[in-house]
Amino acid sequence: MADSTQLLSQVDLAESKSTPPPNQKHLSSLDSRIEQYIGDFGWSQFLQAVLVSMAWIFDGQQTFITIFTDARPTWHCTDQLGDEWSSSCDSVSNICRLPKNSWTWDWPAHTSIISEWSLECAASIVTGLPASSFFMGCLVGGFVLATLADSSLGRKNMLFLTCLTMSLSSLLTIFSINIWIYSALRFVCGFFRSTIGTCSLVLATELVGKRWRGQVGVMGFFCFTLGFLSLPAMAYMNIGLSWRYLYLYTSIPGIIYSALVRLFVRESPRWLFVRGREEEAMATLKSIANHSNLTWSFSGLSSFEQETGNDNIFSAMKILLEKRWALRRLSAIMVMGFGMGMVYYGMPLGLGDLAFNLYLSVTFNALSELPSSLVTFFLVGKLNRKSSIIVFTSLSGVCSIICGLKGGEWRRLQIGVELVSFFSACTATDILFIFTIELFPTLVRNSALSMVRQAVVLGGVFSPMLVAAGRGDGFSPYTVFGLVIGCCGLFALCLPETRGRALCDTMEEEEEHNEKAACNGVGDV
Repeated sequence: MADSTQLLSQVDLAESKSTPPPNQKHLSSLDSRIEQYIGDFGWSQFLQAVLVSMAWIFDGQQTFITIFTDARPTWHCTDQLGDEWSSSCDSVSNICRLPKNSWTWDWPAHTSIISEWSLECAASIVTGLPASSFFMGCLVGGFVLATLADSSLGRKNMLFLTCLTMSLSSLLTIFSINIWIYSALRFVCGFFRSTIGTCSLVLATELVGKRWRGQVGVMGFFCFTLGFLSLPAMAYMNIGLSWRYLYLYTSIPGIIYSALVRLFVRESPRWLFVRGREEEAMATLKSIANHSNLTWSFSGLSSFEQETGNDNIFSAMKILLEKRWALRRLSAIMVMGFGMGMVYYGMPLGLGDLAFNLYLSVTFNALSELPSSLVTFFLVGKLNRKSSIIVFTSLSGVCSIICGLKGGEWRRLQIGVELVSFFSACTATDILFIFTIELFPTLVRNSALSMVRQAVVLGGVFSPMLVAAGRGDGFSPYTVFGLVIGCCGLFALCLPETRGRALCDTMEEEEEHNEKAACNGVGDV
């Protein structure tokens, strides 16, 4: 990713040496003009980027917390069995066919919602409802909240409000008294969580120079991994205690973090400029640059104002849908995001069905995101976006199908191929987010990225149901995961390559770039 942004910087430098049309002269030099005063990546920008990226930690915790809170506990047979049941009761028996007094949970009932609310024999749609409700909330919230960061609220306020409300709804979850209230609160949590990662990624990358955007973007991926990785550690320390403590441990720090965002994070000067708030943009630049003699004044603002039109929260989405090339790009990357999301969210939820320790499985999956981020960091600048996505989605699909094969010989290999599949899906998803940032201009970038994340979440909506159904019906959801991600990854062929190209700010600027690319034979397919 570092090399990618360096190439982008070199392309921008080359373009700045040419003479742009009069109405585009200001727009083509926006990045270089901002960097002239605040630099590529100073200490102030570093601290801002770290603080903003930390939102991914709490995002990761809430995304995968149900792996432990909704886990099916282990059980054992009791000594109160009659002769007719003594030979048929073992750890692989169907407890729904055994007398109630013939078995008991290995841990207290309050360690999981399954045992506390006696859901061991409930239908798969019921046991999978909380996790699916969370992802459904993410899906609905993404559509409702997607454009607020591009329109009225801005990046900073959106990050603060969503992180705070997500943490508060997570805190309220500890008061659930049944599966229905619990699922409703998970829906609310997912609704407000939906745009946290998007706002964090966009805000962090817009606060630094082009050369460092790739590195800053990967910082968020690392923080998400830390959040995911913290769950098995907290769950292991919580063995024997109520599942409610996990929500308490993750929600309180999230509330504190939200206050820090409100107090110390700066709004994106690029977004302030696009919205016509020139004085606030200058004040932000001065605070980042740490000197008050900044006299540069923005000019040529009218071209931005014409495209934004008004402050309607869905104005950015309207712009995306009106442009044929933008709609074609958005459709293709959303299809790819759906396939990646089904594997990315579904595989960790199905770890309890593998012949391996659950805590170690989750830890290994979380750790596999670290090399995924490193691969993205070092190779995304050297590999084409399209071919990288196709390779990683195909590898994930093949390994996922192998993971779903039955038989003792294959079961010994399950955890290994599952990790390869999850690693590949993580890497493909990271590249897809960077790809999306490069495909769309500043005016609609946050909205487009939000839509892609919702497509990833939509894949996650179906995953818990598939995993729960696989436990009861004996089929492997991993086979479905593999077929879906393999097919969806091929939609990358419908998109233009963006490696090494400059970032645009307006739809007009992007269209000019498309026309030049089309003349050279490398435009949109």
